[in-house]
Amino acid sequence: MAIYRLLRDAVFPPDAVSAMVAGFEATLRELKLTDRDDPITELIARLIIDCAKDGERDPLKLRDCAMEGLGA
Repeated sequence: MAIYRLLRDAVFPPDAVSAMVAGFEATLRELKLTDRDDPITELIARLIIDCAKDGERDPLKLRDCAMEGLGA
C-alpha cells in the first residue's frame, strides 16, 4: 500500500501513523478507489502525510485535507 511505503522512512509516532492510515483508507473509500496500485493512491498518501506534518491527527480531517488537495 502506498502510504506504508512512504511512511517507512518517516518519523511519526504510532498514533499519527494510525490516523494517517485511517485517513488514507477513508479517502480511498470516498473516491471509490479499490485498486491500491492505481498511481492516484500514491498522490493521496503524499497529501495525507503532508497534512499530518502540519499536526493533524483526526482521520476525517486528514481525508478532507487530501480531498481538498485533489480539488474534490
